[in-house]
Amino acid sequence: MRFVWVALGGALGSLARYTLGAWIYDRMGTRFPYGTFVINITGCFIIGLVLSILDARAELPSAWRLAVPVGFVGAYTTFSTFEFETWRAAQDRPAIALLYVGSSVILGYFAVYLGIQASKIFV
Repeated sequence: MRFVWVALGGALGSLARYTLGAWIYDRMGTRFPYGTFVINITGCFIIGLVLSILDARAELPSAWRLAVPVGFVGAYTTFSTFEFETWRAAQDRPAIALLYVGSSVILGYFAVYLGIQASKIFV
């Protein structure tokens, strides 16, 4: 049953990634990798929020830990895409690559912090 929860979360995460990424790129273009950037930052928030809640509420079913942080967030976030897009940008636009890496790391860290703080509403 563990594999079912991971697969279900992964299916939903990959659909969310595709839908949100396409929506953002349609509106903002591809000069800066906005879709991947937003997905990485919101993924950091989601994992901070969900793992903090699950750690504080041990009585919750273990299926939640499999479905959300492992399945959903694992399929939703795009770190390998982030790395490839950084490499591609660095080939002819190194300033964009540096901006992308720096802002992703700093805002991602901040989003994890906000997710942890937001979890306190639920615990």
